[in-house]
Parts: sequence; structure tokens; C-alpha cells
Amino acid sequence: MILRRLVANLREQHWTGVFIELVIVVLGVFIGMQVTNWNQQRLSDQQSAIYTQHLRDDLRQEAVQLDGLKFYYDEVLANARRALDDLEGRAPLSNEALVIAAYRASQYADYVQQRGTYDELVSTGNIGLITDLTLRRMAIEVYGTKLYDTVRTEGINSQYRTAFRMMVPIKVQDAVGAKCGDLPSFNNYSSSKGVLDYPCTTGLPQQDIDAAAAALRGDSTLAALLRLRIANAQSAVGTTVITEDVMKNLKSLSGDKP
Repeated sequence: MILRRLVANLREQHWTGVFIELVIVVLGVFIGMQVTNWNQQRLSDQQSAIYTQHLRDDLRQEAVQLDGLKFYYDEVLANARRALDDLEGRAPLSNEALVIAAYRASQYADYVQQRGTYDELVSTGNIGLITDLTLRRMAIEVYGTKLYDTVRTEGINSQYRTAFRMMVPIKVQDAVGAKCGDLPSFNNYSSSKGVLDYPCTTGLPQQDIDAAAAALRGDSTLAALLRLRIANAQSAVGTTVITEDVMKNLKSLSGDKP
């Protein structure tokens, strides 16, 4: 309709009408483009809000896991030092306490990162939807760390773990693992403590405990391997590249305090 009137005005040289029709066309195109842009921005804002919330939720879980990892290895190392003190004669343990501590010293954490949202944002090139720069920096540092891989590799490849598993009868290992192994860890800071270091008894016959303890104390290389485990585990846990301010923001994000 507008184009028909425009053509008619041109033929009749009604320049005022031509001008008015042109203005109407230009305004129509401009308003159409603005509506399209507004709709696109609205959709982008909606996506940004959804991704931001999902990323916050994932990072909240990461904060708990990182703190839980520290608590866990504190307990692994505490048991390793107790076992080493016995093997080197500084602080003797009961036979059962030695077997339990030696078993716990061989344990390692195998956490899985909650990184689905971050990986999707990066793979689709939509990381810019996270307009909160502090949140974006947290995500880049947390999901860029090799901490989980490092501690898992150290645990799997531990020579002490291999020696302990080879030396102690499977019956004893099964009983210690069932009665004194890792407890389930829940999603808060306080329940991350005591996952490994808690009072327990194996329920094994005394002769089985005595035989296992004698094997541990009688091996001339076990103390050296335990010292190596302590050093390597401390080094692995200390390899995180997550900066102090990001860790502080993570804990604040979790809504809890360790």
C-alpha cells in the first residue's frame, strides 16, 4: 500500500507526499530492526541469567569439593604420620590401630568436577554470556586447575599403596575397607571432615590383625615408601593454581564457612 502511494506520488510529482511516504518506510524499517534487536537482547539476557545461575550452582559444588579435598588429605596424611611413627619406633600403636592407619595412608580422593555448564559455554563460544567478571574468573581458574588429576594420579601410582596392597592379605584389606574406609561425604563443609579419620574396629580375629601388623613392621622398605607417600601427597595437594582471592570468593559463593 505504501509503495503504491509512493509510486503514484512520484508519477504526479507530489514531492511532499513522496517525502512523507519515504519517512514512513524508513521509520518502519528502523522500528522493525529495533524490535528485532530488542527481542534478541531479551533472549540473550534470559540465556545469560540461566547460564549464570547454573554456573553459580556448579561453582558452589566445586567450593565444597575443594575444601573437602583438603580435609580428606589432612586425614590421609595424619594416618600416614601415625603409621610412620609406629614403624620408626617413635609412637607405637596397637596392632589394629597400625593396620587401620596404614590402610588409610594408602587412600586417595577421586572427585569429579561439576563442569558441564562451563564446558558448554566454552565449546559454543558463549562464555561472554557470563557478564559477572568475578564469576567468570572463578570459573576459568577452577576449571583450569589440574589439582584433581594430579592427586588422583599420585594416589594411583603411589608405591606405598602398591606395597601395602601386595603385603596385607585381601581378607584384612576387605575388612578394613568395609569397617574403616571412606564414609560418604555430603555437600557441606562440616561433613567433609571425618570422612576417613574416625574411630572404628575391623572385627577381624586377633590372629589376622597380629599377622598383618607383623608383616607391616617386618618390611624394611615400607617406612621409606611411606615417607615418599607423605611427601608426594603434600606436593600434589599443593599444586593448585587457584589464587587466594578466588578461593575466598568461592567460599563466599557457597554460603557457608569451613
